[in-house]
Amino acid sequence: MLRLGILPTVSYSRLVATERRSNQRKKGEANRKNGNPYLSWAFSEGAHFACRFQPAARRFFDRKRARTNDIVAIRALAHKLARACYFILRDRVAYDSSLLFRN
Repeated sequence: MLRLGILPTVSYSRLVATERRSNQRKKGEANRKNGNPYLSWAFSEGAHFACRFQPAARRFFDRKRARTNDIVAIRALAHKLARACYFILRDRVAYDSSLLFRN
């Protein structure tokens, strides 16, 4: 059974941290180089294009960038796109940005 927090597409594309935490303390990193760096790059490029051509993605990016920096914001958008990709492939449905960027 899959945990809803980490999906195989997201972890394989290196878009989530591999650290193990207990009691709000870092206990170690588990296989941090596991995954596909090219897939990570592809989702980051997809995030850049989504940011340029989708107003909802741009609003998400701007909100995230106001609280953090540019790199964290683009990786957060890439993480969101990777999760959407997983559900699109699993459910065999078309991409719908209104479901991805709900307020």
